[in-house]
Amino acid sequence: MTKPYSLDLRDRVVAAVEKEGLSRHQAAARFGVAVSTAVHWVRRYRTTGDVAPSKIGGYKQRTLRGDHADWLIARCREKAFTISQLVEELQAERGLKVDRHSVWEFLHAEGLSFKKKPVRKGAGSRRHRTAA
Repeated sequence: MTKPYSLDLRDRVVAAVEKEGLSRHQAAARFGVAVSTAVHWVRRYRTTGDVAPSKIGGYKQRTLRGDHADWLIARCREKAFTISQLVEELQAERGLKVDRHSVWEFLHAEGLSFKKKPVRKGAGSRRHRTAA
C-alpha cells in the first residue's frame, strides 16, 4: 500500500490554487501530481479547511463473533453441514450477511469440520496393512 503525499506538498498545491490564483491543472503540473489529486485536495480544503489525508486501512471486526459465533459453533456440533448450507442458514435465520470465505475462516480457526466420507479402517495399500 502506498503512503499518502506529505502535508507540505498538499499545502503548497492548495496555496497555489487558493492564494496565487492558479488553476488546479496548473498547480498539478507545477508540483508534479495528478490533476485529480489537486482537485481532490482543493475540494477537501474548501469543505473541511484541512488537507490532511483521511485514515487508511484499519481493523475491521469479524462478522462472526459474539452470539453469531456461539450459534454457529452449536449448529456445527449439532449435525452435518456444508459451508454453503451454513451461509444460507446464517442469512435466513440470523439475518447476517456473510460469504463462504468468512464462514470457512471461522470454521478453520475454531477447528470445526465435517467429513462427508468417513475413512475406512482398511484403507491404504496392502503393504501397509500387512506390515502392521
